[in-house]
Amino acid sequence: MAAVDLLVLGSGIAGLSAAVRAAEVHGLSVGVLTKGELHQATTRWAQGGVAAVLGGDPDSTDLHLADTLAVGAGLCDPTAVRVMVDEGPGRVNELIGLGAMFDRDAAGELELAREGGHSLPRIVHAGGAATGAEIERALVDAVGRTATVIHEHAFALDLVVRDGACVGVRAQHADGTVAEVEAANVLLATGGAGQLYAVTTNPAEATGDGVAMALRAGVACADLEFVQFHPTALHHPSMPRPLLSEALRGHGAVLRDANGEQFVDELASRDVVSRAMTRRMIDEGVENLWLDATGLERFAERFPTIAGALADLGLDPATDWLPIAPAAHYLCGGVLTDLNGATTLPGLWAAGEVACSGVHGANRLASNSLLEGMVFAFRAVEAIEAGDRGPRALGAMAPLVDPAAAVDTPGVHLLAPPLLLGPPVGPEVNWAASVRPTLQRTMTFGAGVLRSASSLESVAAELADLAAGATPVAAGTGGVVGAGDGAGEGAGGVASVGDHELTNLVEVAWATVAAATARRESRGAHTRSDFPEVDPRQAKRMVVVPTPGGAG
Repeated sequence: MAAVDLLVLGSGIAGLSAAVRAAEVHGLSVGVLTKGELHQATTRWAQGGVAAVLGGDPDSTDLHLADTLAVGAGLCDPTAVRVMVDEGPGRVNELIGLGAMFDRDAAGELELAREGGHSLPRIVHAGGAATGAEIERALVDAVGRTATVIHEHAFALDLVVRDGACVGVRAQHADGTVAEVEAANVLLATGGAGQLYAVTTNPAEATGDGVAMALRAGVACADLEFVQFHPTALHHPSMPRPLLSEALRGHGAVLRDANGEQFVDELASRDVVSRAMTRRMIDEGVENLWLDATGLERFAERFPTIAGALADLGLDPATDWLPIAPAAHYLCGGVLTDLNGATTLPGLWAAGEVACSGVHGANRLASNSLLEGMVFAFRAVEAIEAGDRGPRALGAMAPLVDPAAAVDTPGVHLLAPPLLLGPPVGPEVNWAASVRPTLQRTMTFGAGVLRSASSLESVAAELADLAAGATPVAAGTGGVVGAGDGAGEGAGGVASVGDHELTNLVEVAWATVAAATARRESRGAHTRSDFPEVDPRQAKRMVVVPTPGGAG
């Protein structure tokens, strides 16, 4: 198969917006590879909307920047945040130009919502709380109009690294065959790792594949300890958990404990609310608390998607308090990038939730995720078109590339490499079905909203036991150096996609626990009960650097 100029892994907002721009604006040959179908990405689950200052007083990009930095708890890269808030409005307007239809008032003006951590209403939304689905629809339609080569139901096993550069991926295709897909550049846009936890708002596909592939290829990853839990996921057996949008609280819904008392500022940032809820649930010995939206007028008109989902479950927000509990929602860290999405491996780029651009710091400001994906995917495409290959000393990447150039950005603390695995092989492998629930329960109770040295030690011990069923691989190789290298299938091996996903989850869990153990403080989305205060000396980015010998 002939190499394409750009191979996009993933079909969310970051990946598809990059594919559209690369093909339509720059005429690059583009491939999109996704393990499901184009419309199945995590983007479609995003409810709240896109945070952007689209003009008019009293809001400003300076206020948006200040809100983002405040929620990021001292670990945002200010330059990256400035790039996002300044360039974001242009990306939103381009999305509207592609056909995305956001909610407007009777005068035709965009309706703006306010969410936790924002000082003013600046969230554009669609269908009240169906923004992600509308964005995904517009982008899938746009990709369909380009000359993009689409690989659906194809699972990227590992990056192909030759001569110190990424030159494609090795993938298992829909018919079961394993083959390399060659590319001059690869953009990781694979989303997050919500499936690390037993309760999550993420779809089943969110298994940390991009981060795990990067680690195996020797690529630096950062801020993995900062896993954001959404406080108002509906407490219900369905999975992923239905999300009760933060916009409900922005319109006046309140949180109540088992006694009906309010106990937290509903518009505080997500980490603050999730911690307060978790502690109250522990104190009261209950599995859920309550969101009281009975005072909201025109609920079904404002939030038709949520209203429909609640009706299907027999809940009426006009009369019923809604059962809620925190659920794993967003990975604030990921593959470390510069301001153009370049990673430490030449030819490899990252954007969206899989990336650590430095924008989110220790905790993501609500509705900044879709904006970040669009902004940095755009910048990656522009850098590829300009002929860039490797990272520059810009943004969060600067301390790693050129410490002397690292101005006004957190420094880095380098961590030992994690255990890197290949999936088990054999005639009858069924690793995922037996182990995945155990991994999720272990991470939830030991490395979830509240953590401690003892809980993290217990998780590490359990991960060691789980990893005993897998095959260690050499760090820095990605298991793909040289044609025909097994790294999973082996001679006669039959590892399933589920086994590969579980391998990726275990590897990301190792790195997450290592970072959480090293961060002996509480900051943003990372809370240590044994170190409950912020330690100014630890205002550094925890960077997992796999064993030298790989790329980077």
